[in-house]
Amino acid sequence: MRHIVIGAGAVGGSIAGRLAETGQDVVLVARGAHYEALRTHGLRLTTPDGTRVHRLPVVEGPETLVLRPDDVLLLSVKTQDSAAALDTWSGRPVEGGGTAGELLPLVCAQNGVENERLALRRFRHVYGMCVWLPSSHVDPGEVVAPCAPYTGMLHLGRYPSGIDATARRISASLEKGTLLAPLVPDVMRWKYTKLLANLSNSLGALTGPLDTDEARLIQRRAYDEGRAVLSAAGIDSVSPEKAAEVRGDHLGLDPHLASGRDGSSSWQSLSRGTGSIETDHLNGEIVLLGRLHAVPTPVNETLARVANTFAREHRRPGSMSVAELAALIEAASGAAAE
Repeated sequence: MRHIVIGAGAVGGSIAGRLAETGQDVVLVARGAHYEALRTHGLRLTTPDGTRVHRLPVVEGPETLVLRPDDVLLLSVKTQDSAAALDTWSGRPVEGGGTAGELLPLVCAQNGVENERLALRRFRHVYGMCVWLPSSHVDPGEVVAPCAPYTGMLHLGRYPSGIDATARRISASLEKGTLLAPLVPDVMRWKYTKLLANLSNSLGALTGPLDTDEARLIQRRAYDEGRAVLSAAGIDSVSPEKAAEVRGDHLGLDPHLASGRDGSSSWQSLSRGTGSIETDHLNGEIVLLGRLHAVPTPVNETLARVANTFAREHRRPGSMSVAELAALIEAASGAAAE
């Protein structure tokens, strides 16, 4: 089995590095300065057990790569980039006949719940992955994954549901190293739980660490809106208590590696000045469902709107005060009540 990691950033780079450490066949897919750094210097992965440089094949796209029937595509781009990546890869020929979309398994190792739907339009064999893997990618060629004894927990299942032989093979491949990949027949229940946890990504990206009562109140209100929306939509999720119990002490955070970086994907997008942020598929997912089911979501709507503004204007992460954000939320709450 060869693992083609499409989007070798924080999550993709961490998984790729850990796979490579167990001698598995890995190809990285990256763009721009990150691609150049990976091609020239290799993937520099820092974990609690040290820093390793992995010299792995790296490509910018499928044009220079011959796809094989034993390939697994691991999609780890942000959701706003998924459609373009899926279109790029789905029609590519596979050695021996057929296309990637017809033959190859595609795993959505991403936050949010939209990627699998996008993928299933283009790929016949789609797998969801609920990613609990705190990591950061700010500098080209470098990834920091601060958890031990395991780097991440990656619940895996076929989309929309089920477990099959391919899922078992992928799970076994991941678990050869310091990754946990539990197989679950209801992977989207786990991903909706992660979605609720990710609603504070934008808050931390806008205002910095959530270490004040006012910030934690906004975090709680965003989460409560999310729970209310999922309930109204009839969408089931794993309880946070159950999720925490399953993770247990497998993902202990090394404070030295984690210090100085928010760690969330939204913070990293603003730090790198990419001009886009995935908040439309996190907070925005709650806003969408709220509008469909007549549930007001002023906190998530404000977080999505302001985070998008930060991304477009290339504003620094953490540069808005909690009080300023709270005032915007109260204004939105008042408008929603009218």
